[in-house]
Amino acid sequence: MPVLTLHDVSLSLGGPRLLDRTGLVLDDGERVCLVGRNGTGKSTLLRMIAGQVAPDDGEVRLRSGARVAYLTQAAPEAPGQSVFDVIAEGLPEGFDRHTNAHRVEALCSQMDLDPQARYDDGSGGMKRRARLARALVAEPDLLLLDEPTNHLDLDAITWLEGFLQRWGGTLLFVTHDRAFLRALATRIVELDRGALKSYPGNYDTFLQRRDELLEIEAREQAQFDKKLAEEEAWIRRGIKARRTRNEGRVRALKAMRDERAARRETVGEVQAEISTAGRSGKRVIVAKDIAYAWPDATGEALPVVGGFTTTIQRGDKVGLIGPNGAGKTTLLRLLLGTLEPENGTVTHGTNLEVAYFDQHRDVLDDTMTVEQAVTDGMTDTVQVNGQPVHVMSYLKRFLFDPKRARESVGVLSGGERARLLLARLFSRASNVLVLDEPTNDLDLETLDLLEDLLGEYPGTVLLVSHDRAFLDNVVSSTFAFEGNGVVNEYVGGYGDWKRQTQRQAQALTPKPKATPSSAGASNRKSRSGKTKLSYKEQRELDALPGHIEALEAEQAEIHTAMAQPDFHTRGPHAYETTQKRLNELAAELESAYERWDELETLRAELEAARV
Repeated sequence: MPVLTLHDVSLSLGGPRLLDRTGLVLDDGERVCLVGRNGTGKSTLLRMIAGQVAPDDGEVRLRSGARVAYLTQAAPEAPGQSVFDVIAEGLPEGFDRHTNAHRVEALCSQMDLDPQARYDDGSGGMKRRARLARALVAEPDLLLLDEPTNHLDLDAITWLEGFLQRWGGTLLFVTHDRAFLRALATRIVELDRGALKSYPGNYDTFLQRRDELLEIEAREQAQFDKKLAEEEAWIRRGIKARRTRNEGRVRALKAMRDERAARRETVGEVQAEISTAGRSGKRVIVAKDIAYAWPDATGEALPVVGGFTTTIQRGDKVGLIGPNGAGKTTLLRLLLGTLEPENGTVTHGTNLEVAYFDQHRDVLDDTMTVEQAVTDGMTDTVQVNGQPVHVMSYLKRFLFDPKRARESVGVLSGGERARLLLARLFSRASNVLVLDEPTNDLDLETLDLLEDLLGEYPGTVLLVSHDRAFLDNVVSSTFAFEGNGVVNEYVGGYGDWKRQTQRQAQALTPKPKATPSSAGASNRKSRSGKTKLSYKEQRELDALPGHIEALEAEQAEIHTAMAQPDFHTRGPHAYETTQKRLNELAAELESAYERWDELETLRAELEAARV
């Protein structure tokens, strides 16, 4: 029996239906990512499954005895409570928190939490881990996570990925982090215009299949609209046509009109461009041996940046990465000149026009309307690359209709606030863009657009982010905080930094000394005179490329089959069998590649020794 079944569910909160007679089935062990544009109702759907919102119609059915835990986007306050207290609140009714203390303490150990620490004194990341522990302490059958990576740094995100991959329950989660999504999701479910659409397979398969279906839908709608126009022309003809009117055709026309009126259009795409100022000088920022320290709890100086030197040139796109609280925003302020270094110098180039995206959204005044917030209420037009645009027309490009544009900033959702900040940012002519955590709360489509815009931006970009895919797709170099005030510069994005640091760590790892027995074995091997691979090894090496190609072909066939819209209707056993084979193929491919690399390395070493 499935863990969760939604049957013919409808829900409206005053506007168009967020859920319109739709359904969903979640089976044991699935990790399903719920995607959809901002405002489509993803968080509301999670709340409904958690029992916090009742559907207008239909049924939300949980398996008998199944427990549900829900981690919301926002971290609620808990005045005076310890981390232990917050986690223990997640125990079901009837559980004695004292007799279950070992369960709470075990989760604290797993999540690097101090159970006696004051919850309200913790960082955003600590609170997030504590709320996750609170959700898990009841050992739920179904775990609902709404943007779980918000406020987590890279180490915490990768830890969470591994934890959830090992966790055996059913997971339904919402995220904007594509690397996190790709690592976890076994199925994608899209909430689109009130309907839940299932796409078995990975995120890339979903993107391809969704685009194909949208193209088919657009063609069918165009054909429908053409037919409707023809019928409307027929009904408008003169008296003679009316005398011979086919009443069945009239009824069919009325049905077509009703169908067209009920059609829900796809949510539009953000239509944005970045206003650019004139070119800056070739050298934008030159920092020499800059240092800065904070006082720690005892008053001692705690180095944040120590002896950092860099030259940022026009067109560079630089990512800043490091743990929460490491000093990334401080380094930005030092480089921009809003904070003086305690040692060293920062020199700015000529003609700099800086636009800043603040992770805390402090530039937004909740009492202003959305319309006023774009221009601070000073004018009703914005300049976009030298062209005046009325602010209402400009806001439409960021998916704010006139009604929403006249409402106060304080009622906006997180995603809407992020879009409004981008609208403000892009309306200000710049040649240096500074983005401090811009990806939080943006939907996946807007993230893709932002990546494209930054890729085309001719100016310089300084970017703080914990979004690995975003960093890899945007930046050309990385400043990494590596502890004790050490900031090192690396070529490339997050993945490049990861590979370089792993290679450095391997190079610094002492190699085991040869024991007498191993030295003897080595001498015996050299005396054997082996100068090439054995016949068996060579045959194995020759066969491996074909074997790998066959495995990858089978893997691609399975992904194609899983992308078919009717795949999930074949029942949980079909899904489990297919997913099991995919896991086997992944393991076989990894083993084959490792063996191929091992034999190629041996062959190269033997050839080098022969020379």
